[in-house]
Amino acid sequence: MNLFLDYLTVTALFAFVALPAAVGLIRERRIDRQLRDAERREVEPTETRSAARPYKVTRHSYPKGWAKA
Repeated sequence: MNLFLDYLTVTALFAFVALPAAVGLIRERRIDRQLRDAERREVEPTETRSAARPYKVTRHSYPKGWAKA
């Protein structure tokens, strides 16, 4: 029984140490796949007709500046 608990402890510690690395690897692969799809332009546009559009602001230039002397 002691040998089984020793193996179980070592396996649990290994899983505890290796889990963050595995999660990071999976995340990196997902990001790489998204970048590759974007590079190939296979990603569908997510903008819809109801999405907010930027408001265009025109600036006026004043010859003497904004301060009145």
